[in-house]
Amino acid sequence: MTDIAINVTGLVKKFNHKIVVNNVDLCLPTGQVWGFLGPNGSGKTTTIRMLCGLLKPDAGQGQCLDLDLLTHSEQIKRQTGYMTQKFSFWDDMTINENLAFVARMYCLPEKAATVNRTLAKLGLTERRHQLAGNLSGGWKQRLALAAVTMHQPKLLLLDEPTAGVDPQARRDFWDEIHHLSDQGMTILVSTHYMDEAERCDRIVYLAHGNIITQGTVKQVIKQAKLITFKATGTGIRSIGKKIKGLAGINHSGYFGSALHISGHQRELLQQAIQQCQQPNVQWQEVDTSLEDTFIELMSQAGVDQRQY
Repeated sequence: MTDIAINVTGLVKKFNHKIVVNNVDLCLPTGQVWGFLGPNGSGKTTTIRMLCGLLKPDAGQGQCLDLDLLTHSEQIKRQTGYMTQKFSFWDDMTINENLAFVARMYCLPEKAATVNRTLAKLGLTERRHQLAGNLSGGWKQRLALAAVTMHQPKLLLLDEPTAGVDPQARRDFWDEIHHLSDQGMTILVSTHYMDEAERCDRIVYLAHGNIITQGTVKQVIKQAKLITFKATGTGIRSIGKKIKGLAGINHSGYFGSALHISGHQRELLQQAIQQCQQPNVQWQEVDTSLEDTFIELMSQAGVDQRQY
C-alpha cells in the first residue's frame, strides 16, 4: 500500500434527483484517525457508504486502499470494516455466535481461534454466551467493533459509533480506536461529540453535502476567526437572554455554569458586554472552543439549498 488510504475527488451522490453529496474530495493518510463532522442530513453517512463500496457514486473518481472506487468495490469491502449507526448484528444470537457467523462470512482461517482472540481482545470472553439483544449500548458497541475488525481490515469506517453510550464506554472505545490506529489502521469516524473530534488527527466538516472546512482542530478553529468571551457568576441566565440579540454576537451558549459569546469583532462584543454588565458577573476573553466553531460553521452554511 501507498501512504494514502483514501484519495477521492468530486464524489457526487443523488437520490430522486436530490443532491445528497456534492463534489466531495478526501485524502486520508494511512494510519491516521479522521473525524467526520456536520449536522444531521449533511451527507456523512452517504459519503462513508460510497467509500466502502456499498453505494456507487454518480460522479467522481479515486482510490480506496489502492483500489479503484468505481470498479473494485467488492475488493474494497473485504478490506474495510464498516460500523453502522444502528446496531446491525443479530439480537437473537449470542456474542460468540455473532462473531462465528462473521468469521464464516469472511472465510477466515482457524475460525474458532480467531473468535477466541477477538473476544479476549475486546474484553468479551466472560459475556460470550449472552444474547446480543440483552446487551447494554456500550457492550453492543464493543461487539460491533469486534465484528467489523475481526478480519483485520486496513480501513475502518465508523458512523456515529458511540451515540447513546455512557462516558466510560466512549472512553474505552476511543482507547481501542487509537490502539488500532497505532497498528497502522486508517480510521474515519463520524461524530457529534466535540471531545471525540478533538481526539482525531484531522477533522472534516460537511454541511448540505459540501465540505466546508478541514484540517487539525487548531487549524479549523483558527480558520473560523472567532473571538470568544466567557461569563461566570450569578445571574448569567438572564444575561444570556438579553445579550443574544445584540450587535456583534454571532452566537451565545451555555457551557456548564458559564456563558460563552462569540463574534468576529472584539469591539462589538465588548460593547455588548457593557450593555449587559451585572455586579456579580465576571467576563474574560477565552480561547474559542471547537463547539463554538461548530455552531459558527452551521450558521455560515445557512439554509440547505440542495434540490428536492
